[in-house]
Amino acid sequence: MKKGVRFQELLPFVLYFIIYILWFQWLEERHVRSYQIIHVFVDDYIPFCELFVIPYFLWFLYVPAAVLYAASHSREEYVRCALFLCTGMTVFLLISTLFPNIQHLRPAAMPRDNVFTRLVLFLQRVDTPTNLWPSIHVYNSIGAHIALSRCHPGKKGLRAASLLLCVSIILATMFLKQHSVFDVITAFILAGAMYSVLYR
Repeated sequence: MKKGVRFQELLPFVLYFIIYILWFQWLEERHVRSYQIIHVFVDDYIPFCELFVIPYFLWFLYVPAAVLYAASHSREEYVRCALFLCTGMTVFLLISTLFPNIQHLRPAAMPRDNVFTRLVLFLQRVDTPTNLWPSIHVYNSIGAHIALSRCHPGKKGLRAASLLLCVSIILATMFLKQHSVFDVITAFILAGAMYSVLYR
C-alpha cells in the first residue's frame, strides 16, 4: 500500500462536503410546486422497525471514518474513495434539483413509545421526506465498505464488521421508511457504475 495523504490533501474533499451540505440544505428549504412520488409495491410489504435507527445514525460516523482510514493508509485508495463519494453525491444533487421527489412511506404515528421511536421522530423532524433518489445513505455506505475492504484486504475481521454495518444501514433506510426500495436499487446501480469506472 502507498502511504497515506497529507492533511492539506483532505481539503478538497472537505470543501466539496461544505458545498454539498449547502446545496442539500437549499433543496430541503426551497418551495416546490409538485414532487414526483417515489414508491414501488415492495415498499408496502416492508414493516417499520425502529431498532434500525441505530445503524442509520451510525452512518454519520461510518462514512467519515472510512474516508479518514483510507486517507491514512493509501493515497490511491483515498482518491478513489473521494471520487466515488463526490461523484455519487453530485449525481444525487443534480437529480434532486431537476426532478424533485418525495415519499409517503412514513407511519402516521409511531406504533410504540420507546427510546428508538423517539429517535426516529427526531430524525423525521430534521430530515424531510423529500430528495431521496438515489439513496445517499446506501450509496455512500457501499463506497465506505469498498474503501475499507481495499485498504486491508487481508483483515477479515475489519471487512466482516464493515460489511455487517453496511448491510444494516442499507436495511435501515427501508425499515425506518426513510427510503423506497427504488431509492436503494438505483443507489446500487449508480455504485456499480462508479465501481466499474474507478476500480476496474
